[in-house]
Amino acid sequence: MLWLWTGLGVVVSVPVAALLLVIWLHFYLCWRYLGHVVRIFQERPLFIVPRGQPVPGAEDVRFRTADGLTLVGTYFRAEGPRRGVLLFGLEFGSNRWACLPYCEHLLAHGYDVFAYESRNQGESESLPGYDPLPWVTEYEVRDMEAALAYLRSRPDADPGGIGLFGISKGGSVGIAVAARDPYVRCVAVDGVFATHIVMVPYMRKWFGIYNNNYWLQQVVPLWYYGQVGLIGLRRIERLRGCRFVHIEKCIHQLAPRPLLMIHGGSDTYVKPEMARALFERAREPKELWIIDGAKHNQNLHVAGEEYRRRTLEFFDRHLAKRTASLVHGGAVPASATGPVADEAAILMARLMLT
Repeated sequence: MLWLWTGLGVVVSVPVAALLLVIWLHFYLCWRYLGHVVRIFQERPLFIVPRGQPVPGAEDVRFRTADGLTLVGTYFRAEGPRRGVLLFGLEFGSNRWACLPYCEHLLAHGYDVFAYESRNQGESESLPGYDPLPWVTEYEVRDMEAALAYLRSRPDADPGGIGLFGISKGGSVGIAVAARDPYVRCVAVDGVFATHIVMVPYMRKWFGIYNNNYWLQQVVPLWYYGQVGLIGLRRIERLRGCRFVHIEKCIHQLAPRPLLMIHGGSDTYVKPEMARALFERAREPKELWIIDGAKHNQNLHVAGEEYRRRTLEFFDRHLAKRTASLVHGGAVPASATGPVADEAAILMARLMLT
C-alpha cells in the first residue's frame, strides 16, 4: 500500500488521501458556489405574463383546498353537446381568463374547460409567508388536487374522467397530479419543465462564471452538479417553507395514459434538449412536438392553426372517444359502474404497482 506525507507530520494511505481530497473539494465547492445557486434559483425570469379579461356567462366558483384556503376558478361551458371536460393549468402569474386563447377552439368543439388560480395568484386566497416561484411545489399540487376534487363533486361531473391541458408551470403541476390520479385520462402540456433536468446544465454554466479555477471545471463530473443542486434545493425549502416536486419521477407514472408534450424550438429558458430529456422519462403512449422558432410560452402564437388542430385531435382521440360524457345539467350516479369504472379500477391498480 502506498503512503503519503501530508506535510502536517501525518502519514496517510493513498485511498485515505483521495477520500480527504474529495471531502475537501465538496466543502470547498459548497462554500464558494452554493450561495450563487440558492440566489439564482429564486430569481424570476423576465417574460410577459398573459392576463385575460372576464367573459360574460362563464361560471365563477369558489372551492377549498385540503389545508383550508379558498381558491377561485371559472367553469367555461362548451358550445353544443359536451364531449369532455378539461382541467386547465395556468402558467406562472397569469389569471384564469388567460386560458381562453388556448381553449376557444376546444370550447367550440364540445369541451368544457375549468381554469383556476392557485394560492397567492390572481383572486385566490394567499398563504401567509409563501412566495411562489416558477418551480413547482407541494402547494401548487395541493391546489390542483382541490380543483380536481371540485370537478368530481359537480352535479354534471363526468364519471369517465377528464383531460388535462397545462402551460409551463401549470403543465408541470398537471403531470404531478395526473401521476397520482387515474381520473385524469390524458395529458397535453406546453413548455413544461422539471427542476433537476433544468437546473444541472445551468449550474455547470454558473460554475464557469463564478469560479475561475478552470482545472476544477474539468474535473467536476456532471452528476456532482446535481448533488450540489439538491443540497441547494433543501436549503431553499427551509428558507421558503415549501417542498419542491420532482416532475422527472412523476412523468414516468403517467402511462398508460397518453401524453402530448409541446415545446418551443427556440425556448431560451427551458431548452429543447431539456424537454427531450424529460420526455425520455415518460413511457408510451407519448408524443413530443418541437415547434421551430417558438420561444417559451409562444408556441400557440407561432404554430397557430396547427397548434389548435393537434391539441383538438389529441383530446378527440384520447378523451371524447373513451369517456361517457353527460348532457349539461344531467345527474351523476353516486358510484359509476360498467366498463369505464372497471377501466379506472385497473388503472389505479397499475399506478399502485409502479
